[in-house]
Amino acid sequence: MVPMGHQIGLKIRASFRKAVARKDLARAAQGALQGQASPVELEVAVVGDREMRRLNLAHRGQDETTDVLAFALREGPADFVAPPDGVLHLGQVVVSYHQAERQAREAGQAVAEEIRLLVVHGVLHLLGYDHEDSAAEAAMRARERAVLSELAEVNPHD
Repeated sequence: MVPMGHQIGLKIRASFRKAVARKDLARAAQGALQGQASPVELEVAVVGDREMRRLNLAHRGQDETTDVLAFALREGPADFVAPPDGVLHLGQVVVSYHQAERQAREAGQAVAEEIRLLVVHGVLHLLGYDHEDSAAEAAMRARERAVLSELAEVNPHD
């Protein structure tokens, strides 16, 4: 699905390690990276509301939790020249487990499905997608649906 050169680091807060499948996080990130020609490095972290609120305040000036934050190491589209090591260092996606849990409950779906969506959403932000206007949002949502649909086809029992 994804070139062998992709490196996806995973950090899951100890209190969520039994609830979050590392394999699922990696598959969601890899799915969002499909079509990325050069090797990519990124990290996906799962934290609680307290940490997410701290990050949101420090980096966005909003004193509240949020579902996902993407910290890009580069601005703009991801189709730029690879750095000297040949690996495109994208950044970090941080997901709030607690917020994902609330949103999953509201949507009537499994927490794993919501986390999968949030990881894909965050990685797409790192690749340069945004939802600043309706056209950009439509493109991003379409890409999310395509990735999630493909992930469901690969493992329909998740």
